[in-house]
Amino acid sequence: MSHRAPKAPTANRLVVLGGEGVRAAGSVWLVGAGPGDPELLTLKAFKVLATADVVVHDGLVSDEILDLAPVAARRISVAKRKSRHSYAQDEINRMLVAFALEGLTVIRLKGGDPFIFGRGGEELEACREAGVACYVVPGVTAALASAASAGAPLTHRGAAQAVTFVTGHAATGETPDLDWASLAKPNHTVVIYMGVSTAAGIARHLMDAGRAGSTPALIVENASRADERRVVTDLTGLAEAAANVTGPALLIVGEAMSLAQAGTAQFVQSIEARGLERGVGS
Repeated sequence: MSHRAPKAPTANRLVVLGGEGVRAAGSVWLVGAGPGDPELLTLKAFKVLATADVVVHDGLVSDEILDLAPVAARRISVAKRKSRHSYAQDEINRMLVAFALEGLTVIRLKGGDPFIFGRGGEELEACREAGVACYVVPGVTAALASAASAGAPLTHRGAAQAVTFVTGHAATGETPDLDWASLAKPNHTVVIYMGVSTAAGIARHLMDAGRAGSTPALIVENASRADERRVVTDLTGLAEAAANVTGPALLIVGEAMSLAQAGTAQFVQSIEARGLERGVGS
C-alpha cells in the first residue's frame, strides 16, 4: 500500500482542548486493524486511516499499519497488557470524545475487530451519549486468521457444526463463568480469546462438563505475523502447551482442529512480491 500525501499539519490543533473559536464537530472511527499482517487491513480501513488527525491505537497494532496514517497525525498508544493499562477504558472514552468535539477526525485503531472482545461497544456508547458521530469499520479477527494460517476450518462438515467465541479472562483475572455444558458439546469449535493464563481452568471446566480429553486443540501465537507459532495438542495437554506461550495467543478447541498444522508461520509472500516474480506490471 502506498502512502498518501500528508494533509496540512494539524498538530497545533491538539495542544489545547476547549481553545478559542468554534469548530464543526469531528468524528470518531472505530477501525479494525486486523490480526497483524498489514495486508489483512481492509481497503476501507486503509482509506479511513489516511484521513486521521489523531490515531488512538492498541499496543498490538504494527508500525507498518500506523505508518499509513498521515505524517501530521498525532499517535496515542493506549496499550493494554495483563495487569498493566496505560489508560483506563473510561479515560480512553473521554479522550475520543474530547478530540472529536475539537473538530478532529479521530481513528480508534484496534487490533482484530472492534466488536470482538475489543470494547468497541463501550466506546461507541460514549460517543453516542456525547452526541459525537461514530462509525465502525470491521476488521479480520484473530480467530479467522489463526484458523486460516493453520489450515483448520472453524466449521467443517461432520466435525464442527457450530463455532463460539468466548473470553478466557474474567474481570477478576480468573476463569470466566461460562455455559460450559453448551461449550462441551461435540462437533462444536470453541475459540478462546485471552485464555493463555487460564488454560488449565478452561480445560478442566470443559472436561468436567463432558468434553473428551482427546478433543483436538490448537494454540496460535502472534497470528498472521512473521513470528507466528502454532502448537497442536489436545484438551488434556492444553494447559501444558499454553505454559510455553509468551506472546498474545488464541486457543481453539474442537474436532476440526485435527486438520491443523503445527510449526512456525508459513511465510506466504506478499501480493506485491508475488506480482514482481510473475512480471505483473512489466
